[in-house]
Amino acid sequence: MRFRASGALAALGTMLLVSSAAFAADPIKLGVLEDQSGDFAVATIGKVHGIQLAAEEINAGGGIDGRPLELVIYDTQSDNTRYQEFMRRVLQRDKVDAVFAGFSSASREAYRPIVDQFKGLAFYNNQYEGGVCDANMIVTGAVPEQQFSTLIPYMMEKYGKKVYTIAADYNFGQISAEWVRNIVKENGGEMAGEEFIPLGVSQFSQTIQNIQTAKPDVLVTLLVGTAQASYYEQAGAANLKVPMASSVNVGQGYEHKRFKPPSLANMYVTTNYIEEVDTPESKAFLAKWKAKFPDEPYVNQEAENSYLAVYLYKQMVERAKSTDHDAIRKVIAEGDVCMDAPEGRVCIDPKSQHMSHTIYLAKVGDDHSITFPKVWQDIKPYWLGEAGCDLTKSNPEAQYTPSNPPPKG
Repeated sequence: MRFRASGALAALGTMLLVSSAAFAADPIKLGVLEDQSGDFAVATIGKVHGIQLAAEEINAGGGIDGRPLELVIYDTQSDNTRYQEFMRRVLQRDKVDAVFAGFSSASREAYRPIVDQFKGLAFYNNQYEGGVCDANMIVTGAVPEQQFSTLIPYMMEKYGKKVYTIAADYNFGQISAEWVRNIVKENGGEMAGEEFIPLGVSQFSQTIQNIQTAKPDVLVTLLVGTAQASYYEQAGAANLKVPMASSVNVGQGYEHKRFKPPSLANMYVTTNYIEEVDTPESKAFLAKWKAKFPDEPYVNQEAENSYLAVYLYKQMVERAKSTDHDAIRKVIAEGDVCMDAPEGRVCIDPKSQHMSHTIYLAKVGDDHSITFPKVWQDIKPYWLGEAGCDLTKSNPEAQYTPSNPPPKG
C-alpha cells in the first residue's frame, strides 16, 4: 500500500508507507479534503477513515488495474477558505485524479467553482439539500427526495399534520425547509411555524417558547454544527416533548451517543447507514472498520458513503480503462454503476450523478437506543432527473431548488 500525506501541519497524521516496488504502474492520486478539526470534525473524521480503509483494501487486492491508490490528505478545519485553497492545490500542484471533499453545503459551494474551472472530478459523500446538477460532481450522500419523502409522511400519519421546522440559516437549511414545506402541503398538512437559526447561535429559549406556543404535532430539526446542537438538551430541560424528525442528526453527529438521555428521545431520522444497522453486510463492514480503527467513536452514514465512493471510483476507472474524466462520465452515462454496499445495493443515476440508497428510519428511544420501525429499499434520487437535469446531454454546473428547477428541454 502506498499513501502520501501531503501539505501543511494540519494533514492527518503520518500515513503508512509501503514500497512502490510492489506496483509497476504510477499511482492513481485521490485528494481528500475533509474537516479533521473545527466545528464539523466529529462527523467527518470517519469520512477520512472510510477512504483510507477502502484504499488499503483496494491496494491489498492489486490496486485499480494494477495501479496503487495514493491519498493526498489535507485538513480543511471546517473553514471554507481552506477548501478553496486546498482544492486549487490538489488540482494544480498535486495533480490528483479525483477529489473527495466537503461536509457542509457551504464548503461544497465554496470549492465547486474551482472544480468546474479546472474540470476536476469531485465526490461529495454527504447528505445534503439536493439540487446540484454538475458533471464534475458525483454525490453519494442522501438527498431530500430520499429522506423527506419517506420521513415526513410517516411522521404526519403517526403523530398529526401540524409541522414546525427549525433549520440552520444557510443553503442547506433553507432548501431543506422548502422540501419539508412542499411535502407537508402535498400530504394535507399545515406548517405551524418555521425558523432559520444562524450557525453560531447556541441559546434557544425563545425558539423553545415559540414551539410551545405553536403546539405542533411534529418538529422537524435541521440544525447543524456544535453551537446549534445545544438546542436538544435545552429543549429537554424545558420538557418540550414534541416528536422530532431529522435528516441530519444521529446519522452524522451520533448525538444519541454523545448527548445525555433523554434529550433525543422520540427523534426519528432517515439515514442511509448507521452502525446499528443489523444486517450481515453491516456487521462485516463494522468488524473490518473496528479492526483498523479501534478507537473510532462511531461509524456514521458519511463514513460509509466515503468508503463505498472509493469502490465506485475503482469500478468507473476499470470500466473506462482510464482516469480521464470524459471517459468516466461516459461510463456513468452507460448506467449500471452499482455495488453491494454495507447499507445495501446502491447505484449512480446517470442523469444527476447522485446515488440510490436504502433508507433506514431510525428511532431514538428514551435511553438513546436505536430501533428501526421501517426500512425503504432502493430509494432513487429522482427529483433532478425528472425536473430536467440530464448530465448525459448537458452540463449546467448549477444548483437547483424546487422553486427554481432546471429548465426543461
